[in-house]
This record gives sequence, C-alpha cells and structure tokens, in this order.
Amino acid sequence: MRLVNLINNFIHAKMKKIISLTFICWLALFVSCSKQAYFNIPLDSTGHVVITGIPVASTAGISVLDDGFTVNITFATAKAGDIMTVDCLKLQIPTAAQGGGTTLQLLPIVGASKSVTVGADLKASISYTRSEAQLVNVNDYVTITFSGKTDSGIQVVTLVSALSASSPKFAGKDVTIIRNADVANIPVTVAVKTGNYTGSVVAKRKNGANGDWVSLGAIASPFAVPISGSDFAPGKDTCYYSMTASSGSYSQEVVSKIVVQKPFFFLKKTATLNASGSSQGLNLLISGAVAESDANTTLALVGSSLKGGSAWATGGKMIEFVASNSGMYDGNLSDDAKTAFAGGTATTSADLANAYYIFKITNGANATDVYYGLMKITGTVPGASASIEYKIGDVYAHLSVIK
Repeated sequence: MRLVNLINNFIHAKMKKIISLTFICWLALFVSCSKQAYFNIPLDSTGHVVITGIPVASTAGISVLDDGFTVNITFATAKAGDIMTVDCLKLQIPTAAQGGGTTLQLLPIVGASKSVTVGADLKASISYTRSEAQLVNVNDYVTITFSGKTDSGIQVVTLVSALSASSPKFAGKDVTIIRNADVANIPVTVAVKTGNYTGSVVAKRKNGANGDWVSLGAIASPFAVPISGSDFAPGKDTCYYSMTASSGSYSQEVVSKIVVQKPFFFLKKTATLNASGSSQGLNLLISGAVAESDANTTLALVGSSLKGGSAWATGGKMIEFVASNSGMYDGNLSDDAKTAFAGGTATTSADLANAYYIFKITNGANATDVYYGLMKITGTVPGASASIEYKIGDVYAHLSVIK
C-alpha cells in the first residue's frame, strides 16, 4: 500500500510540472505573436491618446403653421472649409431606381440633397422648406443627415401641432359648464417655431352635431373663446367650439366638445362645531373654525341648534334654513334647492334633530353676497359637538371667494 501511494505522488508531481510548463510555453507564444494592441487608439505626436467628441445637431423644429425649419450642427472631427452633403430622408416606398418594393423605408427625398461648408468654428446650418421636406400632417417627420470625408451628423425633425385648446376656465380655474348665464372661456394657445404668432384665432360654435355653425368672430391674443350655459338650446346638451389659426397658406383647426350640466354646487366640505371655545363657530365660505363671537361666524352651535354668529348676524346679514331631505342633498341640483327654499318656511336656526337643510347666506346688500347651499348633520354629541357636511358655490365667481 505504501508503495502504491509513493507511485501516485510521483505521477501527480510530474503532471503538475507538465501542466505548468505547457502554460508557460503557451503564454510565451501568445505574447511573442501579439505584436499589435487589440484596439487601434489614435495618438498625437507625443504619444498621448487623442479624445474627440461627437457632432451635436439641433433644431427649433417646425409646426403646422411654419413654412420651414433649420438644423444647426457643430462637428467634432471636421475641418474648416470641408464640404458636407446633406440629405433629407423620409419614410417612402422605394422607386424602381432605389430597388423597388412595397414596404416603407427611410430614403432620401429625390431633389432634396444639398451641400454645406463647415465654418471656422466647425459649425454649419441647413434649411428646408416644408414643401421640400414633404411634411404634410402632424407627426410626419424627416431625418436630416450630414456626411463628408471628415465627419457626419444626424437630426430628426417632426412636424408638430401649433394650436391647442384647454378645458373651460373662469378666472384661471377649471369649471364645468352649467346651464346659467355665467360666461367662462376656452383658452387657446398658438405656438409656432419661427418667431411669435401675430395672427388671430377665428372661432365658431354649433349646438348639436347637426347644428349650424355660428361665427364668434376673430379673437385677438390672448386667445380666449367665450362659452356660456346660455349657448345651449333647451334639449340640446352638447356644443362644439371650433378654433382656427392661420399663417400664410397654412392653417390648423381644433374642435372642443362641451357637454353642459344642470347647475349644481361645486364644493363639498366637512366641519365639526363644539359647544364652546374657539371652534364653536364656522365661516362657511372658507370652512374655517372661529369663536361664536367672531365677526365672520356665519354658523355657530348654540345649544341644540345651528344659527348665525351673534357678532356677524347684524345689519341685514343672516343665515336662513329650510328643512330638506336626503334626495335633495344627494341630487345636488342648485336650481332645485333654490326653488325648494323659496317654497319652504325659512327659519334663522336649524334644529339638530333634523338631518338635512337648505341654507341661504346673506353676507351683504349685493346680489353677489348671497350664497345658497345644502347641509347634512352627520353626527352630534349632545351638549358637546355637532359634525356637518355641506355643499356650496353654484356660480363660477364663487370659486374665487369660497375656499
């Protein structure tokens, strides 16, 4: 057994020497054969690596109201005076001369090849008209390529929309168009790529898909198309508003579809009033807790009732209540609430025993100082607190007053 082990050890040692010798020979052969580096790295006259940048191209682009575009490029390895060939490529079916076929390919537009000379600052610019680039519809695009013996570059140019219309707004805030005489507007933006748009926007509307267009005239900047619930005829709840901007032979139209709603209370708020202290009262217009004696307390918890604050409810200021129901509250139609209020018996206090009320706040002598709303008493702790939910604000102007 010992003899067998000695033989195995001897063989193992020999094998390791053979493997090591083989590896050394292979490495020597590899090094001797590798006369050149794997990568050819450019060096300057001092032997240092030459690091160059890449060409940078840019464009302001083109919109459907622009007649052309320009591409600017700064080269990295070109020399001043070099001539670059510029091609304008677009998706197209190859002609017979281009090999034919039935699949769209990105190919040079025939007759659109140009040349440009590199300046001393290694910059160059090229311009194309919309006709030359064959840009017709929004999202059409071309690829501008620069190529020469010393450098090359590329820039994609896409035809974009110039005209857009936002949702209806009043005093800068989004509104839902309701059937009342309030006038909001549809803001329109015209953004061209070459300078500023100096024209007008021609607007028109029609009530219903089969209605006749009614001209609203030419609107100057800032472009805002008036829209009112009065535009909608009885029984017709949809209006279409057309806005068109033009520049030279180019024009673009956008159409907004607006569905009118029955008047409703825009805002819903919650609050808890305590039996005493700094949160016994509430300013319903800003949903802010105040003391009962505060001059802005439009609602206060006094015993088992809700009523106007003692310091506020003077000189004609008051809050009145008419008992209501869940159907009125959940329906949230302000015209129905006002009609029910006028036909009900108004009181200056709301008993906590009833859960639903229509309320009317008279906060001054002007018609604009009158606010209607719906109220639901959501919980009470006798002698301690009352929690409410209320809906308020049914004309656009309220949105800038009620917080």
